[in-house]
Amino acid sequence: MRIIQIIDSLEAGGAERMAVNYANALAHKIDFSGLVATRKEGALINQLDSDVSYLFLNKKSAFDLKSLGQLRQFVKKNKVEIIHAHSTSFFTAFLLKLSCPKTKLIWHDHYGDSEFLAKRSSFGLQLVLPFFNGIIAVNQQLKNWAEQQLHFKNVIYLPNFPAADNRIAAKTILDGMPGKRIVCLANLRVQKDHFLLLEVAKKMQKSHPDWTFHLVGKDFEDDYSKKIRAKILDYNLQKTVYCYGSRNDISAILEQSEIGILTSQSEGLPVALLEYGWHSKPVVVTSVGEIPLVIQNGINGFLVETGSVELFFDALVKLMEKESLRADLGKALQQTIVSTYSEKAVLLEYSNWIAKMMK
Repeated sequence: MRIIQIIDSLEAGGAERMAVNYANALAHKIDFSGLVATRKEGALINQLDSDVSYLFLNKKSAFDLKSLGQLRQFVKKNKVEIIHAHSTSFFTAFLLKLSCPKTKLIWHDHYGDSEFLAKRSSFGLQLVLPFFNGIIAVNQQLKNWAEQQLHFKNVIYLPNFPAADNRIAAKTILDGMPGKRIVCLANLRVQKDHFLLLEVAKKMQKSHPDWTFHLVGKDFEDDYSKKIRAKILDYNLQKTVYCYGSRNDISAILEQSEIGILTSQSEGLPVALLEYGWHSKPVVVTSVGEIPLVIQNGINGFLVETGSVELFFDALVKLMEKESLRADLGKALQQTIVSTYSEKAVLLEYSNWIAKMMK
């Protein structure tokens, strides 16, 4: 089997991480595994396995014929059989199909606003999906949407899976007091609701001033980002909340942290949650998307309804004040991730699905 992953960029986002994870995992299981970044490179390029064949197109527009020619040449040279297109890169895969009709196309839907699917446009997808052979959805809601709204038959739900980043040297040194750090792995996007985090931090500053929050994720330097920084100043949280931007040494960051959190209004199955579990971190997370399928409240983490400052604060305090509880919940979450959301488990389902599609 010969498969390439296509993704628009290699910046540190959930879809981008999964494109890299699939390329790396398949490199040791199939005849050829490649990854193509269409528009931008980024920090995740350093996490690509040396056995993954890599191409950067530097695509300038939707119909960039030069980059399409490069991609076609790469596919022909490496006798690629399957194009696994992530998120919005489905259009590039469609254009390639027109000149390489024998290749099979898969679209991997990572749509993050699963709570608001009713507002999602499907016009562009409906035009190109007749050329695709299968769809992978990262949660059950997206699978249902593809079947009911797009009327696509060959849809599979495959959860995201974490992967060790042992190739990445530890560079990030977190501020704050060791043993009293709370980390949030989330790009600065509206759906991640960092304002809930800041309200919790404001309360925490008064009750537990030694504890600090560490925001790790891409800063798009937009209005949302500016409002977050303004709120940090307004609440005088400069020594309570620290922002680091996009980082790729996640393992090192989690090793320096005690608790992992997500304050999202909407999610699919967040890679951040899987990474918390992979590293045995206890969590407080909002009950959105697929998160309730992973977290059993009080057993392997704490679930809180979206927007509830008091409930989120109370759950955090329970973890902060009882080290043994942190250890128990962290270990339980790790067991959940290893048994259900491991690379081995997901890749087995993926390979079986691909084999049926090839027949």
